Amino acid sequence: MNMLLAIACGGALGALARHKVDSVAMHLFGGGFPYGTTIVNIAGSFLLGLLAGGLALKFSLPLEGRAFLVVGFCGAFTTFSAFALDVAILTERGNLMLAGVYVALSVAGAILAMFGGLAVMRGLFA
Repeated sequence: MNMLLAIACGGALGALARHKVDSVAMHLFGGGFPYGTTIVNIAGSFLLGLLAGGLALKFSLPLEGRAFLVVGFCGAFTTFSAFALDVAILTERGNLMLAGVYVALSVAGAILAMFGGLAVMRGLFA
């Protein structure tokens, strides 16, 4: 139960942080480009890299603390950070071909799925 509470609390804070970044970016830059999403994806990936590296090399946290930061906060702030970590792990393990396939499949698959979902909903409600 402590683990679930840690993830939920981290997720709530990550979601609020994402909303704030989106709001500020929209105010500063306008809505012509997804600046907020781009910022949180890059910042979240950087933060997860800091956390993964720091926790592996220097710092120690209980499992609940790790779950709060990594799964909860970073997961709610941006799932792109988890994607970037997966690519980094595959690459560092020397699986460059698999990392490339993962990137291509994830990006193309997500975009195609988005258009597919839009088409289904347009078909249902247009």
